[in-house]
Amino acid sequence: MRTASPRGCARGAAVGVLLVLSVADLEVASEEGYSVWPPAAVLVTGLAAVLWPHHRRPAWLTPQHRTAVPALLSVLYSVMTYVLDEETPFGPGEAVVLLCLLHAAVRHCPPRWAVACGALNAGALLLSPVRYFHTPWTVDAAALDLAAVILIGLTAGAAAYRRSLDYRRTVTIADTRREERLAIAADLHDFVAHHVTGILVQTQMARMMATTAPTPTTTPTPTTTPTSTTTSMPPGLDPVLAGIERAATEALASMRRTVGVLREAGPDADRRPVGDLAGIADLAEAFTTPSPTLTVDAPDDLPHEVQAAAFRVVQESLTNVRRHAADATTVTVAVRHDAGRLDVTVTDDGRGGTLDTGPRPASPGWRVRASLPPNGRARRG
Repeated sequence: MRTASPRGCARGAAVGVLLVLSVADLEVASEEGYSVWPPAAVLVTGLAAVLWPHHRRPAWLTPQHRTAVPALLSVLYSVMTYVLDEETPFGPGEAVVLLCLLHAAVRHCPPRWAVACGALNAGALLLSPVRYFHTPWTVDAAALDLAAVILIGLTAGAAAYRRSLDYRRTVTIADTRREERLAIAADLHDFVAHHVTGILVQTQMARMMATTAPTPTTTPTPTTTPTSTTTSMPPGLDPVLAGIERAATEALASMRRTVGVLREAGPDADRRPVGDLAGIADLAEAFTTPSPTLTVDAPDDLPHEVQAAAFRVVQESLTNVRRHAADATTVTVAVRHDAGRLDVTVTDDGRGGTLDTGPRPASPGWRVRASLPPNGRARRG
């Protein structure tokens, strides 16, 4: 059997007290012959704003709306009472609701809204005695306003202190997560760099063996046909090994740059995405099976983010050609700047699937259509 926690019991008791005080406000208004609808509207709106569960609040119910709307209704109620020269009561239920909303505004609203919504709730509380006394200059009204000022100061101070604790907690959590990410990045760098370095060294050894391999010779035997005593590497192996070596070198360099960016904590750190239009030529040069036809017709002063996006598109497209269209014999890369737009096109003649996405023709909605070849190799866009 689960037992209620002390925090849950305290929250339940506070909600009970708030409801009892609100009901008492309405009973006083009813017993003295006043209309209960105006104070009921203020109290119901305020109670809904205070007691609405956090996990069930809709997206539009922001802290600004929750704290501002009940306070505006309270101010409107007080102003209309004063303008119409009517006498209406005010009670502790509405005062406690406004104090709760003041606490929520100072603690949860964005900085600018926290000041505005907090001042609105404080003003609504200070203005409420006007409903009964019709002037703030009487002794009783001044005493009530003095007590309200003290309660407003205590409530706002407590909310500001809790807001500072929330900020410190958020900063601490962010720093802890960043340190954990840096540790994971360092471990990943050490682990992957070890194996990539091994691949690089073995590839370099294979290239050296391929370039220094002797020409094949045969040694005849009395009873059998001539056999080869030494063999040479296939003639097209060296370019393949060179590509592997280049890819491993670039992988190590990219990994070092990435880890370096993660470790850089200064405000002047260069956090721009890697890659630009000049790097596209390097991508095309490194892609040797087959060698792409490259056309770049774009200025060099484009924003770096745009150039990096084009670089990533070409990089991913060439990777997909190697992965899904190994039978391609021609690859064309075109980067053109026209009418303020940068168009990137990568085409090949390989046999692969197709993927089309876009609005449905002549009807609302979106359509994704994939066409897969019989051998199961599809092109991934």
